[in-house]
Amino acid sequence: MNKEKKLKMLIPSIGLALLISSCQSSFLTSMDDKGTASTLNVLSNNNKGEDAAHLAAINEVLDASVDSVPTISAMGYAVVSSQPGRSANQKRLMAIRSARMAAMRDLAEQIHGLKVEGNTTVIDLMVQNDTFRGIVSGTIRGARTVRINPTGSDTYEVLLEIDKDTLSYLLRQARSVA
Repeated sequence: MNKEKKLKMLIPSIGLALLISSCQSSFLTSMDDKGTASTLNVLSNNNKGEDAAHLAAINEVLDASVDSVPTISAMGYAVVSSQPGRSANQKRLMAIRSARMAAMRDLAEQIHGLKVEGNTTVIDLMVQNDTFRGIVSGTIRGARTVRINPTGSDTYEVLLEIDKDTLSYLLRQARSVA
């Protein structure tokens, strides 16, 4: 009876896996009229120009020579007195952690870019509300803490960097996947 249940669960799972794998391969390459594989053909019609520009930027990074990859560094700051904590030592540690996260966000901006969204409301030809926000999203690997310094009496700064060797390794890994 137990084998029967496993078999009933296994068959739909295999079918789902085959369906997903076929969708992935058809997304990655598509044949155009001349029979050659084209990645741009699978982009959506809504954001085709935006997606093409994004794809071109990715290809430019992946095609760059490893020698032209610089060391990327980022600085983060945090104020001690505004941190939560019961004691001055806890607040200081939280400020260092906050400064480190601010530096990580700066690294993510440099590597992955910053998405900016804006909204303006106009009533009777007068701007009533104008808002914008920046969104950073990405994974940071291999960041090294260079220094943690107090600046002034109430602020800490943290300097992070991703060295040339780590970036070269990540580019080689990305090229092997692409």
